[in-house]
Amino acid sequence: MKTQKFEKFIESLSTTFVPVVAKTFTKEDYVPIDLSETNQDFMKLDISSSDAYEKYIKAYVEIHGAKVAYGGYNEVRAMYRRSTHFNQQDPETERNIHLGLDIWCDAGTTILSPLQGKIHSFKNNDHYGDYGPTIVLEHMIQDITFHTLYGHLSLASLSGIKTGQYIKAGQTIATLGDASVNGDYAPHLHFQIIKDMQGYVGDYPGVSNKRDLDFYLDNCPDPNVLLKI
Repeated sequence: MKTQKFEKFIESLSTTFVPVVAKTFTKEDYVPIDLSETNQDFMKLDISSSDAYEKYIKAYVEIHGAKVAYGGYNEVRAMYRRSTHFNQQDPETERNIHLGLDIWCDAGTTILSPLQGKIHSFKNNDHYGDYGPTIVLEHMIQDITFHTLYGHLSLASLSGIKTGQYIKAGQTIATLGDASVNGDYAPHLHFQIIKDMQGYVGDYPGVSNKRDLDFYLDNCPDPNVLLKI
């Protein structure tokens, strides 16, 4: 299915705001946040420290009278340069363009599946700067199969689950992890829609380089066409 058609299909699956973190948060509780290289205030921080930007995000949310910050799709970020996992040597192959939607809230926050499906795979991607505990769901709707990925979870989220397990829309599937297990980030959910998993299991690239960006934007449309935050 071509990009525009697939994105329109995803968009058609919801007509209003769909929560993917705690049901107690309403759409009005969310505020967009820019963590790109163009945000000079953020760039002044020591981004090697998850504590420093966790404080920044919490202060930003409070100043805006919100409870949750979100954003990051197709955003160029400097924060990945702290980790060799993202191949920082060459500007063309350095992976620094974000492919999912980040939702920044407290560790321990419940994570919900916005759609019915089944567990495709799960894994602790424990490289420094990686997802940490991750769950991938498979969805088949109107004979179209696609996937959603949930990264930066708690270790407990991977306990007691199994491949093929049925998941209801709105069901709690996990909780958010903290910096000690989530790749050393401020607590947040990385939520990504994936058309073709390309054989990946419990993992899928969530950050692209310039060279491969067109492919990944085609395979991973903006998650907010579904969530409508």
